[in-house]
Order: sequence, then C-alpha cells, then structure tokens
Amino acid sequence: MINYLESAKRQFNMYKGLGEKAMAQMDDQTLAWQANEDSNSVISIVQHLWGNMLSRWTDFLTTDGEKPWRQRDAEFDNEAVSREAVMQKWEEGWACVFKAIDSITDADLDKIIYIRGEAHTVLEAINRQIAHYAYHAGQMVYIAKLHTHGDWQSLSIPRKKA
Repeated sequence: MINYLESAKRQFNMYKGLGEKAMAQMDDQTLAWQANEDSNSVISIVQHLWGNMLSRWTDFLTTDGEKPWRQRDAEFDNEAVSREAVMQKWEEGWACVFKAIDSITDADLDKIIYIRGEAHTVLEAINRQIAHYAYHAGQMVYIAKLHTHGDWQSLSIPRKKA
C-alpha cells in the first residue's frame, strides 16, 4: 500500500507534468496571452505558483506559509519574460515543493502548521496545495487548448477513444 506522502508526491508530479505538457504545446506569445485585463496569462500563473510554492514550502513545518518577503501582487504582473525564465521559476518552485515533501514523515501529518495565521494539520495543508496547483494547471491547459487551433495533443484520454 502506498502511503499518503507518496500519493501526494505522485499528485504533485502529475500536475507539474500537466503544466509542462501544456506549456510545451504553446508558442511564446501564448505564454503571455490574457483573455482580458483581469485574467491570468500562463506567465503570471507560473509566477504566482512560484511565489506560492516558495512561500508555503520554505520551512514548511516551522514558519507560517505566508512569508513576509512574498510579493503576491507582483506575481500577477504579466511581464515580458523569456520561456527560459518562466521554466526556471517553474522548476525552482517545484524543487521547493518536493524538497519539503521529502522532509515530512508520517508522524508529521497531524502536526499543526499555519498559513496566513490559520491553523491546518500538515495533511490539510498538503491537500490545500494539491487543490491549488490542480486549479492553476487546469487554467494552463485551457489556455493552451484555446491556442492550438485543432492541433491539441491530448494530455489524457482523447475524446472518442475511451
């Protein structure tokens, strides 16, 4: 039987892979595309995930997950950055997640940690982050699909193939 932490790590890897496969099907212009001024581009989603991941997972068991050095509003700026810069933040954020997950033991799952001053068990905090990353990975996939103009390579079971 696979334990909870191994399962969580598999889920994080799945959402990391979905984001990467979606970005691989986008040209550089699509990374910066926004439906409107209030929507996120893939660049801003990656910047936001990067900031969230560094804040939440740095000193995960010992400090509040909302670090004072985080600049959350700036994460949503749709900066003109290279694909390489986007991917560097993507990898740095995920490395922080996996380093923290690898340091957690089953005995830690019932411990209380804080995110924005709100108490969570470690288990609840991990579930919260899985849901958050899945939400944003879905946004990335949707943006990629909008811009492939019929050339989309399915990331799961293609329609009419089940």
